[in-house]
Amino acid sequence: MKSFTLYIFLFFSPGLHQLAFSQNLGDTKPIRNSLPGDGSLSGKVTEKEKGLPLAGASVYIPDLKIGAIADSNGRYQFNSLPSGTYLIEVHSVGFKTFTENVTINGSTVVNFGLVDEYFEESPVVVTGLSKATQIKRSPVPIVAINHAYITTNLSTNIIDAIAKVPGVTALTTGPNVSKPFIRGLGYNRILTLYDGVRQEGQQWGDEHGIEVDQYGVDRIEVIKGPASLTYGSDALAGVVNLIPTPPAPDGKFVGNVTTEYQSNNGMFGGSAMLGATKNDFEWMGRISHKQATNYQNKIDGRVYNTAFQETDASLSFGLHRSWGYSHISFSLFDDLQEIPDGSRDSATRKFTKQITEIDSFRPIVTPQELRSYAMTPLHQHVQHYRIYSTNNFTIGKGRVVLNLGYQNSIRREFSHPEMSDVAGLYLKLSTYSYDLKYYFQSLHGWELALGVNGMYQDNNVTSGTEFVVPSYRQFDIGPFALLKKTFGKLDIAGGIRFDSRSFHNDELYTKPDPVTGFDRPVYGQDTVGGSKPFYNYSHVFSGMSGSLGATYNFTDKISAKANISRGYRSPNISEISSNGVHPGTNIYQIGNSAFKPEFSLQEDIGLAFSSKYAVINLSIFNNTITNYIFNQRLLNAQGADSVIVPGNQTYKFQQGKVDLYGGELSIDIHLIKPLHFENSVSVVYGMNQGIDPKLKSDSNKYVPFVPPLHGVSELKYDLDIKSAHMVDGFVKIQLAYYATQNRVYLTDNTETETPGYALVNAGIGAGFTNKKNKKILNLYIMANNIFDIAYQDHLSRLKYFEPYPNDPRPYHGIYNMGRNVSFKIDVPLSF
Repeated sequence: MKSFTLYIFLFFSPGLHQLAFSQNLGDTKPIRNSLPGDGSLSGKVTEKEKGLPLAGASVYIPDLKIGAIADSNGRYQFNSLPSGTYLIEVHSVGFKTFTENVTINGSTVVNFGLVDEYFEESPVVVTGLSKATQIKRSPVPIVAINHAYITTNLSTNIIDAIAKVPGVTALTTGPNVSKPFIRGLGYNRILTLYDGVRQEGQQWGDEHGIEVDQYGVDRIEVIKGPASLTYGSDALAGVVNLIPTPPAPDGKFVGNVTTEYQSNNGMFGGSAMLGATKNDFEWMGRISHKQATNYQNKIDGRVYNTAFQETDASLSFGLHRSWGYSHISFSLFDDLQEIPDGSRDSATRKFTKQITEIDSFRPIVTPQELRSYAMTPLHQHVQHYRIYSTNNFTIGKGRVVLNLGYQNSIRREFSHPEMSDVAGLYLKLSTYSYDLKYYFQSLHGWELALGVNGMYQDNNVTSGTEFVVPSYRQFDIGPFALLKKTFGKLDIAGGIRFDSRSFHNDELYTKPDPVTGFDRPVYGQDTVGGSKPFYNYSHVFSGMSGSLGATYNFTDKISAKANISRGYRSPNISEISSNGVHPGTNIYQIGNSAFKPEFSLQEDIGLAFSSKYAVINLSIFNNTITNYIFNQRLLNAQGADSVIVPGNQTYKFQQGKVDLYGGELSIDIHLIKPLHFENSVSVVYGMNQGIDPKLKSDSNKYVPFVPPLHGVSELKYDLDIKSAHMVDGFVKIQLAYYATQNRVYLTDNTETETPGYALVNAGIGAGFTNKKNKKILNLYIMANNIFDIAYQDHLSRLKYFEPYPNDPRPYHGIYNMGRNVSFKIDVPLSF
């Protein structure tokens, strides 16, 4: 039995007196005496050639966040829908995805027939562009990753799960801390959303990961390029939109239990979810946990202080009516995370550990400690609490979308081995976010939306003993306008936005605590004779951003798109005001309060070809960024590291102009239906344009920390053996190739070249059914780095954790994870 998902996008058009449908949608039967705004949509989904019903079909409306399940006759039903025009997507594994606009005004019946298709299509409708949009009709470069991709690829966290997507990489600090990079840009240039609400959690830090439960993410959308038009500052380079598990269809209970084991670091993970919808009221809850000991590779053995323990929980409620919907959701993220410092014994190169505050002697870590799941005294405790509400209301002849959120991120980094309960860095960030949009009714095909969004933040740093940034407050506001028009095969879209950020950070005086000897904040008369690492600073950053682009679908098989966009980003707190050692980074960081906002200008061109036997996508870009902020190591007059605090390298942020250019190419070949040969290659080059031509050299002409050329080739075979009750089976082998990165910023030893490498990965999996052909179990066995290759990723921070850089022996720094085999069981529930 083939399963599929039907996505429907609502774009209101009240006042219609006729129902007009494309002839290939099927029969339409409007009922005129329905209450105003109380529409319904029902119908039947079948295989077009055979006319057989697709029983069990899932039907979902993204903009209304509501779903339904087709019965044994393939019939689906939506009640209490607001009147308007919906973009409908019908998707089934093994069938070509179908999309079309449907107008609802009263009760409407629409039947769909799906055509057989050889290749596995990626999602063709996305929601991260402020409203549900067909990818092929959006000029903005965007890619969607479905749940099957996330489930059938081995990853150690949710960002690692998308690190092989063309154009996407990750900056890592061990297996559980990853930060997204898009086309060579990351940190505060990438905005992460969770369910459409911006994720805030001290993302300026090198080793600060994304505080999200990976088991609760159903699919992911990635915007590759400036998205400041819709989201403001921090979306200069792109957006990663993490979309949680959708609600249960009306009248249904759904759930699943997932367990997972990974061999390399002994990771145990599990998650349980249960949800239901009844009479348009929905609820869903999930609890997850995972823990691991130190990961290993054949060069370093087990890497000390890379264990973690993470617990997550979430709960959501929603109500759907003819006026729209209102949802409220809660989530908890609690992570105990070790961060290595790379210290070793000089003779044996075995890892050592800090045991005293004066740090005069470090013993070698024992094998028992390397295998232990217990947290060491030096670790991080990261907690993230979130409550948010997403709402969609019909008001007048248009639609209002209102999203409100509150997040509390608490980060404690314990760096005192003799007082393990005293946090060195202690950050408490409160974020209040708002997002308001009004979608006007379509007028002669013109679709207009006006909106405003932003946030207020309050970050307190005074509860710790180490201070790398000051306490600060900031308020963001950004009004914008979006406009779209379709002329047959041509779609034009664009918009304009103005952003303003009011920023203030507090001065800080510190003195040693007479009892502990650690620094502590002091105030008033106590400041006399104290140190003053931070000064009062206030500034208003502002800027314009915008986008204009077009797509043209020559035929159903060939399309092209082009877009030009201007992005904007305010400097973050670390770039402006940092002045101190950041635990977990081995860096003394210095900021610059004279920085100006970054502005980018990116041009994108895309071509797509899709046929029965092949799918080809090409995307190229050029991105010029003025006032680009980057980190550079400081050297002393003798050319050695400038050391302010022993054991830590000193870096200071710089600003200049850079050009980044490159692209992605993917070629998927399907000569026979069950066989998939999928290939992709990504490349980005970064040139430093802010240097006097007389001073430019091979050491400083490149942008630092840009990923190398890399590609992925995967051969996959699908198999169903219904006589053995096995469905959705597959076996695959994958080659991930990373070229040598020698285009590096060598000045002041800021970064070093990274040798190329190739990894072989593989996987096998299937679902199993009972005698009634109902799926009762999914089983997956996957392996990464089968041949246990020793390698260092160019964006791995652990590559630079080397206490003896002049050691004549090879293999400096810490290497990435060796062979890792995963066993995963997923039990779906539905009743």
